[in-house]
Amino acid sequence: MSFSIRAYRRFPVQCSVTYNAGPFQGQGTVWNLSCAGWRLSSDLPMRLGESLSLTVTLPNEQCIEVPEAVVRWSRGQEFAVETVKIEHHTHARLQHYVKRLVQELAETGKKLGWETTH
Repeated sequence: MSFSIRAYRRFPVQCSVTYNAGPFQGQGTVWNLSCAGWRLSSDLPMRLGESLSLTVTLPNEQCIEVPEAVVRWSRGQEFAVETVKIEHHTHARLQHYVKRLVQELAETGKKLGWETTH
């Protein structure tokens, strides 16, 4: 397994996901996200390199549809996907949501006296 630095920072969340891989449909939970990737656990395990589409319901009840993603790693019921194809307006909504997560994290850090850098 090679090591690589992610282009986007991941943020912890807990939201439901439904995905389709060919004729199969799985359901599960997204545990972290970024503008380009997702880590989830589910009832339908996936293999490295498999392609799927996702519908994620964010904690704010907003749905994000990803028409194409590819599995980058898989361990049992957990796997991570990288977004391959996403509509521009959907990506913009996802970026806005992630920006809010960054702001919330910064505000929490200030309340706790953490030093924050950007």
